[in-house]
Amino acid sequence: MSKRVLTTESGAPVADNQNSATAGVGGPLLLQDQHLLEKLARFNRERIPERVVHARGSGAYGYFEVTDDVTGFTHADFLSTVGKRTETFIRFSTVADNLGGADAVRDPRGFALKFYTEEGNYDLVGNNTPVFFIKDPIKFPDFIHSQKRDPFTGKQEADNVWDFWAHAPEATHQITWLMGDRGIPASYRHMNGYGSHTYQWTNAEGEAFFVKYHFKTNQGIRSLSGEQAAEIAGKDPNSHQTDLLQAIERGVNPSWTLYVQLMPVAEADDYRFNPFDLTKVWPHKDYPLQRVGRLVLDRNPDNVFAEVEQAAFSPNNFVPGIGPSPDKMLQGRLFAYADAHRYRLGVNHTQLAVNAPKAANADNYGRDGLMASNAYGRDRKNYEPNSYDGPAETGRPLSAPLAVAGYTGTHEAPAHTKDDDFFQAGELFRLMSEDEKSRLIANIAGGLSQVSRDDVIEKNLAHFHAADAEYGKRVEEAVRALRED
Repeated sequence: MSKRVLTTESGAPVADNQNSATAGVGGPLLLQDQHLLEKLARFNRERIPERVVHARGSGAYGYFEVTDDVTGFTHADFLSTVGKRTETFIRFSTVADNLGGADAVRDPRGFALKFYTEEGNYDLVGNNTPVFFIKDPIKFPDFIHSQKRDPFTGKQEADNVWDFWAHAPEATHQITWLMGDRGIPASYRHMNGYGSHTYQWTNAEGEAFFVKYHFKTNQGIRSLSGEQAAEIAGKDPNSHQTDLLQAIERGVNPSWTLYVQLMPVAEADDYRFNPFDLTKVWPHKDYPLQRVGRLVLDRNPDNVFAEVEQAAFSPNNFVPGIGPSPDKMLQGRLFAYADAHRYRLGVNHTQLAVNAPKAANADNYGRDGLMASNAYGRDRKNYEPNSYDGPAETGRPLSAPLAVAGYTGTHEAPAHTKDDDFFQAGELFRLMSEDEKSRLIANIAGGLSQVSRDDVIEKNLAHFHAADAEYGKRVEEAVRALRED
């Protein structure tokens, strides 16, 4: 077999890859050394802007297999037949820290899944918690600013974190999740994943349902205490990446069972709380879990940068039979995610191998721009409609239309009879064992006690009191004890 030849990026063979061209032996370097300049210039550009959130992540390929008939609820082709398999790519991530952060930290985990379906790519973007801190996307930049590094100190500040939460009572439910036992997963394999948002499914008859996704880990839930996490993060900051990589390399393929909750559209208006509020769950007694299929991860990426860092997920990538709901946070993310990728990766990021459709063809009139890789011949027009047999619209909407009424304006979300920022946080607290409650209280007090302003502490304590009298009392006592030390 002939030996492979090293070339420049233009394909020219490289004569010497060990010595730069100089003006004489030992002389200064020459500007004409194209190979040297190309290598240095490319090296300088090997990093792209990291994600503002979810910067630190790991990924894997796998498949989704349908195990139960859900055709009465959606006509999505990849869910149409029991036994049908669809290739997938998943990216797990932490939220607040940067690309160099540790894996074993107290932080929500991203759970972003791409289905390479025969009707195009479907992206489901969620977390390892079923709720979130806020319910309106206009608050999202401020929330993230409060959680990330302070512009003056260059580190996360308890004052910023808790001051924002003091002004966001709806965050109490997610805080209870985050500060509880599941706040630090032992690995990506040992946590659940949730679509978190409310989406819409539409069946072949046009009947619509609102849907929530639950991916239950088949490895069992395993979490770390704060002390365990600190030790692991110090020994191996890449602990979750290491675990996922080695498990799949050993053939120990992690899997999740997908369940959904389904609400007929007609029931949404009169439900006791807003079903599109991302800070709330739907109780399972109201809408039981229904099994759909299983997700299996069985292949590691060959190149982390190309396939994990350049992976782009956007919740506006729907397929026929699946669509959005009036969930305000989802509506904001329909724009924000894709726009973030256009900034980080360029307008043609959908042509990158990890993002391009695999079981379908992308055929449209998008043209040119940075890093365009689609080559169109002279017979391809770049406008529509045309008389040259170019791709044309189908006239078939992906999902059922959403009903709207009233006047435009900056409205608060409509209030339902039992809407409340604190009740579900209290319910979650009351479900915990005594040991779980004690750890939750210690985790909250450990952070809240570091806040410098008494009024910020009092505002947060009021939220825990409103959730549950015992909850508030114990947090208040624990904070007081730590501040008196």
